Amino acid sequence: MNEDNLNTTDDGLTKLTIDPEVLAQELAAELQGDPLDEIDLETLDPDQAKIASDCDSGLKWLQQGHEERLQGLRVFCEHRDARALPLLVPLLTEPCPVERMSAVYALGRNPSPKAINLLLQLLEQDGNAYVRKAAAWSLGNYSNAPVMKPLIKALQNDIAAVRLWAASSLAEVGLTSTSNADSVASQLLISLGIDHEPVVRSNCIWSLGRLFDRVSTDLRDEVGEVLISVAFNDVEPSVRDEARIALDQIDSPWVKSRMKSLLEEGNLM
Repeated sequence: MNEDNLNTTDDGLTKLTIDPEVLAQELAAELQGDPLDEIDLETLDPDQAKIASDCDSGLKWLQQGHEERLQGLRVFCEHRDARALPLLVPLLTEPCPVERMSAVYALGRNPSPKAINLLLQLLEQDGNAYVRKAAAWSLGNYSNAPVMKPLIKALQNDIAAVRLWAASSLAEVGLTSTSNADSVASQLLISLGIDHEPVVRSNCIWSLGRLFDRVSTDLRDEVGEVLISVAFNDVEPSVRDEARIALDQIDSPWVKSRMKSLLEEGNLM
């Protein structure tokens, strides 16, 4: 899953913010970057006593003023605590885009059924691209909710910063059933073929690799063929590399045999 090569201050993102100058000042002064870049998606702090203390402080901050709420939101972007849910959900409607964005990330770390409709509304309607990007990421943690169609729409129509996270979150939706896997994979294949942003294509590949064993047999063959084609035909080296990584991880005798033949023929560098 790749976001390294995306410039989140490109023209598309700047034009879609509510107030670019004010948002830039808010981000610089209050968040020092995108919270998604700071969230550890794999591990939690092993010091349980410190976590408990941080969460207690975070709960108090969420009930205070703007600056304190931002401090509290930072806490729950990192830690899970069910006590925070009633305080986080109302912040999705805050007028400050920094608070909305941070609340969206916190509710990705701390999923709440009560947040789904608001998160979907933000993904589809929020005028701030940072908020929509956060929603695209967070909705991957709500894979059993009706989030597939909105994420597909975002992958089709939004800016690259949102599309790349929609592609990744769709993998979680696809893993819930073969039917969903087929629907998601079909769209990912389309986006892989037409999206002009290498990072979006790379994330489509990452998701297709995760879904390979879940899709129906006929579609599995198509996914394998497309990934093999991308592995030596895509114009972007990083995308070719992502396809090769995905293919290496796929447990399919046919795919492995095809890749071996291509390597022996010198078609893959």
